[in-house]
Amino acid sequence: MRTTVVIAGLALSLAACTTTPVLQPVLHATPDAKATLAVRNPRTMIVASATAMLGQPYRYGGAAPGGFDCSGLVVYATNHAGIHLPRTALQQLRAGATIPRTELQAGDLVFMHLARKELHVGIAIDADRFVHAPATGRYVRIDSLNAPPYVHGFLTALRIVDDATAAAAPVEPAASAIQSPLTALPAK
Repeated sequence: MRTTVVIAGLALSLAACTTTPVLQPVLHATPDAKATLAVRNPRTMIVASATAMLGQPYRYGGAAPGGFDCSGLVVYATNHAGIHLPRTALQQLRAGATIPRTELQAGDLVFMHLARKELHVGIAIDADRFVHAPATGRYVRIDSLNAPPYVHGFLTALRIVDDATAAAAPVEPAASAIQSPLTALPAK
């Protein structure tokens, strides 16, 4: 009797698995749906491409997944937004319009002089945070411009995205991926 009950229970469990309907996402199309997908905000694309590389190791001369140096991360992220910048931080320093730090927006470049680096570059996420490939033995990460050593080493910021173009493009939901960078960092 007990064996019969166990077999009946198992049969019901398995039957439930095979008869459960597969849920499909329902997409509600709007007249602007195609236009929204076709036009992307370059600022969002730069930040999303850079933050997608969180946890990648620093590698001198690196500009692709598997290893980045600071300017290589910038080239990689901006290329994904259709913006082509020179390869080195010094060349990138001459590539945009200088802006005050108080006007930083997502996708702007931030330059600094650090103890072991003559020139370092990162990508602003907002007025306080930036993503960068810090140094040998470290990983692509997000830091605060208001924390040492970055607050003391800040040199300048550059705008590389045309504000008129960026304002006309809708912001994509992918930007929300930057809110929790610690989950992307490797275990030490």
